[in-house]
Amino acid sequence: MSKHFLIIGASSGIGAALLEQLVARGNTVTHLSREPERAPDLPGITGVHWDLRSEPLPVDALPERLDGVAYCPGGIRLKPFQRLKEQDFNEEWELNLMGAVRTLQAVLPALKRSETASVLLFSTVAVQTGMPFHAAVAAAKGAVEGLTRSLAAEWAPAIRVNAIAPTLTDTPLAERLLGSEDKRQAAMDRHPLKRVNDPGDVARAGAWLLADAPAVTGQVIQVDGGLSSVRVF
Repeated sequence: MSKHFLIIGASSGIGAALLEQLVARGNTVTHLSREPERAPDLPGITGVHWDLRSEPLPVDALPERLDGVAYCPGGIRLKPFQRLKEQDFNEEWELNLMGAVRTLQAVLPALKRSETASVLLFSTVAVQTGMPFHAAVAAAKGAVEGLTRSLAAEWAPAIRVNAIAPTLTDTPLAERLLGSEDKRQAAMDRHPLKRVNDPGDVARAGAWLLADAPAVTGQVIQVDGGLSSVRVF
């Protein structure tokens, strides 16, 4: 049976790939972003403009029932700790944590109307694996992991809540980190699987957690090429 999902941030990268995965499985998707026209043009989708930094979530544009929501916004703010300003931490907090909080509070009534509701959030491999220059984003995403587990407990058994913690993924956000063959090869060499994530790698895991994992909740799934748990000698 077709389900209706909401994606925040489906214009490019992982969010766009997740939209494609859900539609390919026969689902309907509404997506919100600052540039909804950039999202894949597929049947069964509705794009709505929303700037999460300055506007309330347009609840009136959403269906009365939602079977799942994915909050995808994020960034790659890499700086030495001594160069990070309080504003940097605040911006990461607003984008990664508070944006998700406001979204979930706004759509909770719609999720409660579904018999199989689920939530998908996004962390980063840098939370569980300490990495230099990641202090701001890792601090904010660590809070997202805490939110994931807390809501999974609070909303069980009605709503499942999970997160994905990807490694560096080949998206427009990562262009400056993968912009040459030397940079790409260096990134691949850091991973036991010797590859950089494709957005589809993460999106397939996300679609499974949202739509096809009825026994999974409160988990942070590492889609990271083995970086967080495997050492190859």
